[in-house]
Amino acid sequence: MTIDLLAAAAGAGAPSGAAFWLNIVPIVGMIAIFWFLIIAPQMKKQKEHQAKIAGVKKGDQVVTAGGLVGKVVKVDDVYVELDLGPNVRVKAIKATLGDIIPPAGKPAND
Repeated sequence: MTIDLLAAAAGAGAPSGAAFWLNIVPIVGMIAIFWFLIIAPQMKKQKEHQAKIAGVKKGDQVVTAGGLVGKVVKVDDVYVELDLGPNVRVKAIKATLGDIIPPAGKPAND
């Protein structure tokens, strides 16, 4: 009797090939959904940001990740020197630049 129970338990524990694939398909589907909805768009945004920051040149107005707005005075491989105001210059790491502010047009009421 105990041998029959052990044999039945051993047979029930081994999943068949079809049951295995039915258990794996939802997991693969969730990974694909996460990839296409979250990971791939984020990677695309990151590449665009890196390209934008790599193109920073003297005279551009930028915003740092800390919220400082300044004009680029000097560009190096790693650092950017920013003019924040009269007699205020700071050196920032290029990777901490948040955005490049496009040049504004002429004010409407001037």
